[in-house]
Amino acid sequence: MIEKQKIQGLVEECIRGTGIFLVSVKVSNANRITVLADKNEGITIDECASIHRHIKNGLDRDKDDFELQVSSPGLDMPFVVIEQYLKNEGWKVEVVDNEGSKFTGILKNVTEGGFELETEIKAKGKTIELKDISFNFEQIKSTRVILTIK
Repeated sequence: MIEKQKIQGLVEECIRGTGIFLVSVKVSNANRITVLADKNEGITIDECASIHRHIKNGLDRDKDDFELQVSSPGLDMPFVVIEQYLKNEGWKVEVVDNEGSKFTGILKNVTEGGFELETEIKAKGKTIELKDISFNFEQIKSTRVILTIK
């Protein structure tokens, strides 16, 4: 079985200095390798293909048969790494805390320890106040972008 750490090392080697960040690596028992990567401007197909080639060249097909997929995380996927929080600062997100409570607002002030969420306090359908709620990353079960159509 191919080791997850080997794939992570190959990806990190490939993306060093490019602005691309690694979101996740999964390796199944059947050697199905899934790599999710992104960057602030959005990762391109060519960049995914380059990572794919680098990983493929770093593995020995004679030793291990594998299936490899490299892509960006979907918009509906929860954030996994701090870089995703930084990338989406200023966007509307939904946060679910460890107790299961949901909060919606604008993602702000992301730091190594957590972030703030600017939420609207409404009465009779009208915004009466904006309030910042602070979260530590340890308090969060999931955070994902809310897509809005204007």
